[in-house]
Amino acid sequence: MRSRLMAILMVVVVLAVAGVGLLNAAGNGPVDPPNPPGTTSSYTLEQIYQRLTTGNYFAQQSGFTEPASGPGTGTMHTLDQIMAQAQPRALAKRVAKTGQTTCYDSAGTVISCAGTGQDGQYQAGIDPVVAPTCCAFTNAYNTPAWTGVRFTDNGDGTVTDNLTALIWLKNANCYGTRNWATALSDANTLASGSCGLSDGSVAGNWRLPNVNELHSLIDLTQFNPALPAGHPFTGVQSYFYWTSTTRDVNPSSAWLVILNNGWVGSDGKSGTYYVWPVRGGQ
Repeated sequence: MRSRLMAILMVVVVLAVAGVGLLNAAGNGPVDPPNPPGTTSSYTLEQIYQRLTTGNYFAQQSGFTEPASGPGTGTMHTLDQIMAQAQPRALAKRVAKTGQTTCYDSAGTVISCAGTGQDGQYQAGIDPVVAPTCCAFTNAYNTPAWTGVRFTDNGDGTVTDNLTALIWLKNANCYGTRNWATALSDANTLASGSCGLSDGSVAGNWRLPNVNELHSLIDLTQFNPALPAGHPFTGVQSYFYWTSTTRDVNPSSAWLVILNNGWVGSDGKSGTYYVWPVRGGQ
């Protein structure tokens, strides 16, 4: 009888110790699970919570790791996988709409928007509308103040902007210079296996960004290119890039953003400029 009581007591002590291990220092509830063999860093549950509620994005915490899956099921997701998919309520679709609802061909004639990949088809972004005006540095969408890790290189040819939730092609010069119609087509037909992509995307997932989306990458404290310091993109050209937004007052031209200083302007759609596809944010 005594030995049975001692065994029960030992079980209680073990459970109590385990319970303490699942509480944080302040006693405010559960913390993250212990490290599995062979991993070195991950995200904490608190970091994921902050990502979802405030939009801040964090570097992985050194010395913290996580279970690879649920016991015996093989269907659970790691914290790394959850963090990669986390779309913050505070920031998703943060780029303003341009207000464009009509589509045009290269000559400026109104056409059906279906399948064009133009700004008027997607009308991506949020209200209130911020319509571009010609020719200044700050007339399109301006990036809000931000703390945290701005960009995540996904390792598959894509880069996630953790501020806007837009996903950009890592290679900012896959196509060289194109006229506007070809730039739209290039972006619309981009798929995994091209331009360094291994993300499983298919034609129709990508598009040419509207002027506000492209301008959201601009950091006016930087120059040549005017992108945030430490960005992970490759092939960035300090020159003009096409957007999917037609200039309403002259629909045979479209808006451009120049990457050396963030200037927004326009040119005829027969001009040849660079192409930088994006997806998400719709």
